[in-house]
Amino acid sequence: MNRTLPPLNALRAFEAAARNLSVTKAAAELGVTPSAVSHHIKALEDHFDVKLFKPVRRKLELTDVGRQFLPGLSKGFDQLASSFDALRARDTHAQLTVGTAGSFAVKWLVPRLSDLNRHYPDLDVRVAAAPLLVDATEDALENGDVDIVIRFGPGHYPGFEVHQLMPEEVFPVCSPDLIDTDHPLNAPSDMVHHVLIHDEGYMHYAQEGIRFKTTFPDWNMWYQAAGIGSLHTAHGPRFSTSALAIQAAVDGQGVALGRSVLVRDDLAAGRLIKPFELSIANVFAYYCICLETDDDRPELAAFRNWLIRTASDA
Repeated sequence: MNRTLPPLNALRAFEAAARNLSVTKAAAELGVTPSAVSHHIKALEDHFDVKLFKPVRRKLELTDVGRQFLPGLSKGFDQLASSFDALRARDTHAQLTVGTAGSFAVKWLVPRLSDLNRHYPDLDVRVAAAPLLVDATEDALENGDVDIVIRFGPGHYPGFEVHQLMPEEVFPVCSPDLIDTDHPLNAPSDMVHHVLIHDEGYMHYAQEGIRFKTTFPDWNMWYQAAGIGSLHTAHGPRFSTSALAIQAAVDGQGVALGRSVLVRDDLAAGRLIKPFELSIANVFAYYCICLETDDDRPELAAFRNWLIRTASDA
């Protein structure tokens, strides 16, 4: 469409003067002199060969033509301003959906996202916390539900780009308050006087056919490694996620078998202590997994590189 329009400055001058019924106020609004506003209005009247204002002494009054012209012009400027606002406020942030287990998100990833934001302020991360097992990981990535997955597992994921982040050890942790009880934890055998907190997060994997229960360190394994395999380990509260088990330990409800990656911040903050040095290495580790075809996505590369660097510094 060929649009033949009068000068924009003339239209702006008339609209401001007509809306304020004042050349002086229009000049102040537009940041020009009153004489410039009057000049633009005269040019607009000459362009259309009409009179937009009545020659009333010491004040402005619109003619019938001016009154008919003003509403459409004001609406046009409002729409133009809205378009400019939308252009200025356009979303320039890249978005990335990260899939991971809830315990890892709560205890490790989320506390470190402020560091990611400092390095990449234009990258918005959406954390989708779910168990994300082997099959679910593949489906979630290929369906586009997530862009990258951080999962705990064996590390063998054919057809995907895989980077190991962190290995893991397992060891007892408890609130510092338990040390000052009538039964301090001076030796592993002292555990008999305390409630054992059980982490059943491994059961998510067992449901997918992975023989994880036989490899995930539990209290029986730790007791055997400590040389006290005869102690009873069946009783105590059980939690479906590691984050819940850790929180129970922080609250002083007993001794949990802490996973090194997930209890790191609580140990550093003094919310938990490690009463014994004995640890059991976990055969699984943390990995970040993404599609091999995503190498050309700068936001994905930025997050992956930050993740690998942060994990190596931990």
